[in-house]
Amino acid sequence: MAHPPAEPLVLLAEERRALEGIATSPSLPYRAVREAKGLLMAADGVANTEIAECLEVSRSTVLGWRKGFAEHGIDWVGKVRPGRGPKPTISQDRIEKLVHDTLHTSPTDGSAHWSVRSMAKHSGIGKSLVQKIWKARGIKAHLFETFKLSNDKRFEEKLRDVVDLCLNPPEGSVVLCVDEKGQSQALNRTQPSLPMKPGRAGTMTHDYKRNGTTTLFAAFKILTGMLLFGCMPRHRNDEFLKFLRLIDRSIEKGKQIHVICDNYGTHNHPNVRAWLAKHPSVSLQFIPTSSSWLNLVERWFRELADKRIRRGSFTSVTELIAGIEDYVAHHNADPKAYKWTKTAEEIIEKVRRGRVVLQAVAA
Repeated sequence: MAHPPAEPLVLLAEERRALEGIATSPSLPYRAVREAKGLLMAADGVANTEIAECLEVSRSTVLGWRKGFAEHGIDWVGKVRPGRGPKPTISQDRIEKLVHDTLHTSPTDGSAHWSVRSMAKHSGIGKSLVQKIWKARGIKAHLFETFKLSNDKRFEEKLRDVVDLCLNPPEGSVVLCVDEKGQSQALNRTQPSLPMKPGRAGTMTHDYKRNGTTTLFAAFKILTGMLLFGCMPRHRNDEFLKFLRLIDRSIEKGKQIHVICDNYGTHNHPNVRAWLAKHPSVSLQFIPTSSSWLNLVERWFRELADKRIRRGSFTSVTELIAGIEDYVAHHNADPKAYKWTKTAEEIIEKVRRGRVVLQAVAA
């Protein structure tokens, strides 16, 4: 029995533009694209039966598209109707148990953490579904991050002093983040590295010959990003004093010099304290213990290692020092200051939350 032709679907100009955008989208679900095409055909006066044949759906589906659009508008296009779509095959209780076991238990095979396969075997749920459940909840069982909360009794006091120097340097002063990168090794690979090419990363041998070490002393200027440095054979209070003298000579006379450094013994040696007593323009500000992340020069050390040293091959300490000098020269030609974004109170609040969690775990 032939059905009487339906009236063309009436569309506003903005509704037509929206449907055309959906119908031509390469990223939206196919059901939304197909429905938008059907509604556009209906608006052009194409019969419902012909639309159904063209889009390989039933006539009742086309009628449902028209009815849904008439009642709900453009926001309804592509939506799965209530009660339709695939039914869940895993109960919510099983999913919650899987999540609980992932977070609070360990495998019985002696492994330290669950893998997708071991959890699938443990829970009786397929690997792909385990992976989807973990992804939906942000669970990354294969990863872990390191941390260390400072036990310094003057943690908050020292942190406020350091952060205040970084965010609000005293007028007419220079703030420097100072540290030493000890035992930087001149490593020479046993065979030449293979160059990078399309489809393959560059390679280097896992073994190497040690050709000596140097200690890199560096001072990072907070405001400008400029770097003062010196390479010395050892890491004692004598070498630290030499570097302090270098800093004192390099900074414009009359400026107060604030040196942010860690609690390494050489920094608080009697010889260092005696020198500081004779040079009141230079003062040391110690970061809390176990808080090297407060010292911005550590970030620069990481960049030096990643961009110059780790992939390098050096036949001597002299060659290593030359490579460091070249990298520093390029850095100082276009220095970049690191932007400090967290206030002392924000950091302290985060550390306090971490201590609460740590105490709960240890209890």
